[in-house]
Amino acid sequence: MIEYYDQLTQEEQEQIEHVIGILLKQTYVLERKYDKRSGRMTFHKEYRICNKHLEFLREYFKIAGIRLMDNTQMGIIYIQGESVLGEKLPKLATIYLLILKLLYDEKMARASTSVNVIVTLGEISGKAGDLRVLKGLSSITEIRKTIALLKKYQMIEPLDVLEEINENTRMVVYPSIHAVLLSADATKLLESFQDEGDEEDTALIEEILDESVREEDTDGREETELQGADEDLSE
Repeated sequence: MIEYYDQLTQEEQEQIEHVIGILLKQTYVLERKYDKRSGRMTFHKEYRICNKHLEFLREYFKIAGIRLMDNTQMGIIYIQGESVLGEKLPKLATIYLLILKLLYDEKMARASTSVNVIVTLGEISGKAGDLRVLKGLSSITEIRKTIALLKKYQMIEPLDVLEEINENTRMVVYPSIHAVLLSADATKLLESFQDEGDEEDTALIEEILDESVREEDTDGREETELQGADEDLSE
């Protein structure tokens, strides 16, 4: 393993160090991301680097008891293991993440062909209302910050300008939603918001997200997540 690394150019070594840092912090990298300029899904540089050095990275993480997984159907490379802990999200971002997971699964279940899953802010708010998981209205500023945070961690990509945010604001939901949360976990967490107090909600969220999100391999789940990557997403 060391011999392989030593034979790489300095640029390649720096690229590997970069993607290792991303995987440890974010736990996954996406194959494709939405590019606003072209209005299309484009290849992600970090994914290519991971894929090129996949076996080396597997051996590297194996030393720490971490498994490096490559799901080509979903277009995502991710790590899992007891020592893998992603960063904690604020409460509103966690609620949005859970709702996005449910909406993603609902749309994929209805899809007969490969599609890019797009949801609107109105759909998120509607689902939150149906499930009674938000106590009061969130401010526009808080919603913008939440969407920006989920974009930062490559969970979503807004298709519309956030300064003009409204119920019709659209966003692409990336397949990374599967890498951080399972459907059963999402349902359980959302139910907790309906009945428990804020402190108990937060404690339960952190416990389940830290301990449960990666205990199931994603192989065998929906095959159509963002496979229509060359489709034009602009209206």
